[in-house]
Amino acid sequence: MHRHLEKIVLVAKICGNKIQTISYRLGIIVIIVAKKSYFNLKQYCCVVTNVIKSKWPFIKNRLVQYYYLIRLDKPVGILLLLWPVLWALWIAAEGTPDTNVLFIFILGVIIMRSAGCVLNDLADRNLDSHVSRTRDRPITSGKVKPLEAIAVTAVLLLCALILVLNLNDLSFKLSFVAVFLAIIYPFMKRVTYLPQVFLGLAFAWAVPMAFAAQTNSVPYIAWLIFITAVLWAVVYDTMYAMVDKADDIQIGVKSTAILFDDADRIIIGSIQIMILFSQILTGARLELGKYYFIGIALASLLSVYQQYLIKDRIPENCFRAFLNNQWYGMIIFAGLFLNYTFG
Repeated sequence: MHRHLEKIVLVAKICGNKIQTISYRLGIIVIIVAKKSYFNLKQYCCVVTNVIKSKWPFIKNRLVQYYYLIRLDKPVGILLLLWPVLWALWIAAEGTPDTNVLFIFILGVIIMRSAGCVLNDLADRNLDSHVSRTRDRPITSGKVKPLEAIAVTAVLLLCALILVLNLNDLSFKLSFVAVFLAIIYPFMKRVTYLPQVFLGLAFAWAVPMAFAAQTNSVPYIAWLIFITAVLWAVVYDTMYAMVDKADDIQIGVKSTAILFDDADRIIIGSIQIMILFSQILTGARLELGKYYFIGIALASLLSVYQQYLIKDRIPENCFRAFLNNQWYGMIIFAGLFLNYTFG
C-alpha cells in the first residue's frame, strides 16, 4: 500500500512538472504573440494616422460638403418632421414614451430627413442651377459628385435600416412605405402640381409608425393625426414654394403655389382652419385638458401671423412664414407635454 502511494505521488510530481513546463511555454508563446500583435496594431494605427494626417484637408473638405449636402446647417426641416412624431409618441404612450423608441425615432428623423435632402438634390441637380436660392447646393455647384451623393444616401438608408430593425414587426413593415414615399417625392414636381401633398405623406408617415412602435397598433386617432400632419405640411411647403414661384414657372416645375395662384392665401387659410378643426377633434376624442387647448389657441395665433407675412407674397416674408411653422409645431407639442405631465 505504501509503495502504491509512493508511485502515485511520483506520477503526480512528474505530471505537475510537465504541466508547469507546458504552462510556462504557453505563457511565453502568448506573450510573444501579444507583443507581435501590439506591435503590428501600433504600426497599423501609425499608418492610418499618417494617412489621415496627410489626407486631412481632403477629408475635412468632404465632411464639410456632406454637412451641407444633408442640410445639417438648416435644422428647420428636421424640426418640421420631428414635431408630428413627438405628437404621435406622446399621445400613443399617454405622456410616457418608451425611451428606446423615442431615441430611435429622433435619430431616425435626422437620418431620413438627411437622406431625403440628398435624394431631392440628386433629382433636382439640373434644375437647381436655374433657381437663385438653390444654385449653390453641393451637387449643383459641383462640390459633391452624384456618385458621392448616392454613396452618402446608401449609408444613411443603411443606418435607418439598423434603427428600424430594433422596432417591432409592424413598424418594420410600415417603414417600406416611408422609404417609397421618400424616394418618389423629389420627382413629383415634374408630374403633378401637388408635390406638397406627397411631401406631407412622406413626413406624416412617421405618425402611424410611431403608434405602431409604441403600441403595436395603428388606431383611428393615429390616422387623424396623420391627416393633420399632411395638411400642415401642405401649408408650410406651399409657403416655401411661394418663395421660388417665379423661378419654378420659368423652368417648368410644378407646385401648389403655382396651382393655387392668386387664391393661395385663401386656400392656405382654409387648410389652416381644417388643421385647427382636426386638432380640436383630436383633443375632444382623447379628452385632453386645458394645456392642450391653450396650445392650440396659441398656435392658431401663429397661423394668423403667417397669413400676415404672406399677404403681399414677398418671397422673403413667405420664407419667414415657412420658418415660423417650426414654432407652431413646438407649441402643439408643448401643450401635449404639459397636458400629460400636469393633467
